[in-house]
Amino acid sequence: MQGLIHRAMLHYTALTFTWGKLDLELRDYLLILRRSWITIVALTLAGLLIGGLASILTKPVYSAGTQLFVATQNSGSVQDLQTGNSFIQARVSSYVKTATTPTVLQPVIDTLGLTETPQKLASRVSASSDLKTVLINISVEDSSPVQAAAIAQGVANSLIKAVDNLETPTAGGVSPVRVSVVTPAIAPVSPSAPNTKINLALGLIVGLALGIAAALLRATLDTRVRTERDLTQITQAPVLGGIVFDPDAAKDPLVSAASIHSQRSESFRQLRTNLQFAHVSHKSKTVLVTSSLPGEGKSTTATNLAISMAESGQSVALVDADLRRPMVATYLGLESQAGLTTALIGQADVQDLMQPWGQNELHVLTAGRIPPNPSELLGSTEMKQLILRLEKAFDSVVIDAPPLLPVTDAAVLAQQVGGVVLVVGCHTAKRPQVEKAIATLELVNADVLGVVLNRLPTKGPDAYSYSYYGYAPKDVATQQPPRRSRAASPIADPPAEDAFDDILRGRTSRRA
Repeated sequence: MQGLIHRAMLHYTALTFTWGKLDLELRDYLLILRRSWITIVALTLAGLLIGGLASILTKPVYSAGTQLFVATQNSGSVQDLQTGNSFIQARVSSYVKTATTPTVLQPVIDTLGLTETPQKLASRVSASSDLKTVLINISVEDSSPVQAAAIAQGVANSLIKAVDNLETPTAGGVSPVRVSVVTPAIAPVSPSAPNTKINLALGLIVGLALGIAAALLRATLDTRVRTERDLTQITQAPVLGGIVFDPDAAKDPLVSAASIHSQRSESFRQLRTNLQFAHVSHKSKTVLVTSSLPGEGKSTTATNLAISMAESGQSVALVDADLRRPMVATYLGLESQAGLTTALIGQADVQDLMQPWGQNELHVLTAGRIPPNPSELLGSTEMKQLILRLEKAFDSVVIDAPPLLPVTDAAVLAQQVGGVVLVVGCHTAKRPQVEKAIATLELVNADVLGVVLNRLPTKGPDAYSYSYYGYAPKDVATQQPPRRSRAASPIADPPAEDAFDDILRGRTSRRA
């Protein structure tokens, strides 16, 4: 009994998995159709338009028909009638084929004064008979309804004469077969072609099929990462969060400049929380933020993540290690001529280069001057010692690194940090690029904490599925934390010697 129950549970589990997989595939197809609904609608309307134009541009064709009855001439006993009926049924198929021969059609051409040959006229004449009947149906198509009826009647009369001549005995006498018209030809009122309804329906079906095929082809050829489900097909790394797209982010990339209740700000707070759980088992406090290619938003993500961490009460060090295209100093409005490269080559101590920003415990080490050998500097012993000093001084260290695929800087630096966060630009990065970036990190044995989907749309089929409540009204004034001016920067006015030592002991003293 227990074995039966166990097998039944296994069957139920397998069935549930199969239906779940099928449902997943159906949802995938529906999502593809929803993404390309404009293409599908456009091709469907184009099919309708072509069907309508075909009906308008096609010359009308009228069809007229007549019906003949074939019987035997003699009358006798019931047995004779049955024999004659079998004879006529066997002959009807031959008469049908005779209707489109020159023997029948040439007299019609001569009588009506037509200018076409029997072969050409035969293409517009059709004859048929129902099984086990003695009825012959003749139909003629022509651009004129009167001409169609005249030709149909002429073919019927000519066929009657031809059958009479063919069935007359050679020794003389009367033909045993009699053919008569039971339904005379009448000029049709409406054309038989084109059929507008059929053309429109055919155009609709063909256009819809082409639209769906185009949508599926586009989805097959399009390798861009759009949703979290696309990432699950590439890597087993968890998705730490999604940053919604903000059209104003290009002008003001910092979340602190917007309302604290905005959806973008909430996205970074959620990323901060998820990162704390992903990084909880690591001894190192340093997190490296990178991407596969430029333009995916890694610098804005690293900067806003550091700001969000500082808002939670942590002391945070933000390091701009992108020594090729540094952006952190520009975003935060800080001094950029002295920074990481200055400390690595020994021209100044890191405690003199850290610049405080905002009202929280956020200190920034900008990139400094762009060196000719970024990879060598980032992989040096001095860089490793600098990271260790920052980890002792701060609760968290966030490093903005260059993208992985164009240069090797991030791969070199990833070996010296506790974990790596990969930023993927939604609708920008392609799956082969993300796969190659993750493979690069795995090659150097980097610990990938997770992936961040950046610039997620808030509308449309790929819209970010999470929503937030308790938003502040739109008219609430936004608050911008004060930024340090260059006149008050620690580069121009170095801090006291014991300031960095206070940070090492966990007692940060901030200047006004």
